[in-house]
Amino acid sequence: MSARLATAPSAPVWSVPDCLDAVEKRCRKLIQPALATESDPFAMAARAADYHLHAGGGRIRARLALDAALQLGLSARTAVVIASTCELLHNASLVHDDLQDRDSTRRGVDAVWKRFDAETAICTGDLLLSSAYASLADLDDATPLRQMLSLVHLRTTAAIQGQCADVAHRTTPVTDVATYLRIVAGKSGALLSLPLELVLLAAEQSPWTKLACDAAQAFAIGYQIADDLQDVSRDTGSDAATQALNVVLLMQRDVALAPDASQELRSAHARQQAIALARQQLTLAARNAAALPHQCGNLLAQLANDLARQW
Repeated sequence: MSARLATAPSAPVWSVPDCLDAVEKRCRKLIQPALATESDPFAMAARAADYHLHAGGGRIRARLALDAALQLGLSARTAVVIASTCELLHNASLVHDDLQDRDSTRRGVDAVWKRFDAETAICTGDLLLSSAYASLADLDDATPLRQMLSLVHLRTTAAIQGQCADVAHRTTPVTDVATYLRIVAGKSGALLSLPLELVLLAAEQSPWTKLACDAAQAFAIGYQIADDLQDVSRDTGSDAATQALNVVLLMQRDVALAPDASQELRSAHARQQAIALARQQLTLAARNAAALPHQCGNLLAQLANDLARQW
């Protein structure tokens, strides 16, 4: 990386836990504009968005943004603005994904489309998406806003492309691991890299955004493979039954064993191949994240290392 490191920033007077609470409040404020009456049809989408956010989640994207912003010396206001944008975008994608995939639960409760209805879920996802752009309006310094808006659009587009490819798999199955990797990098990696990239733009460290993107995409791939491994280990065989995209099932078809090898042996071999690929991606993620300036990628590196240790 040829980018020149800036002088180490002075420590801002704020903490990640305090700002996480501020992110929660900001997200809810943005999805609840003033309504004329409670019977306004819009109220249903706003209530559904609030219901979805209250279901919880790890707020990993918010934490990545806040931790990186703290390391790079950004203000609490800017950190909360960026973290809120990333969480709202991510949650918009979840609401729409659940509807498309007909997943009935999210975070242990009914998905929005199941709790309300499909039409409300569409409007709810749209509301969360629009609120994400609105969040960026309150930056301390609007100088990088043009770059940020462009980046948000690019990463959202990449996530949509990945989701479209995932949906297309139902009718035209993916048959190779390379295509699987491209789909996951887009669908999951794009919105995961955004917290670090936006913070780097706000801190005038734009040459490092490519490395941050590479790190996040590698982590997303490792994380998805870990999820695939869990799915094939369950008794339900849900991915095979629903034709969901799963790298273990892809590898199982192409495993280099004798034609008369048992299904159990083929499954075990494919699982080991998938674990090796996940470890490779998580190692790459940790290395790239740790190389970002002023330790702003250390949380992502820690998450990658922690996930790799489970095998």
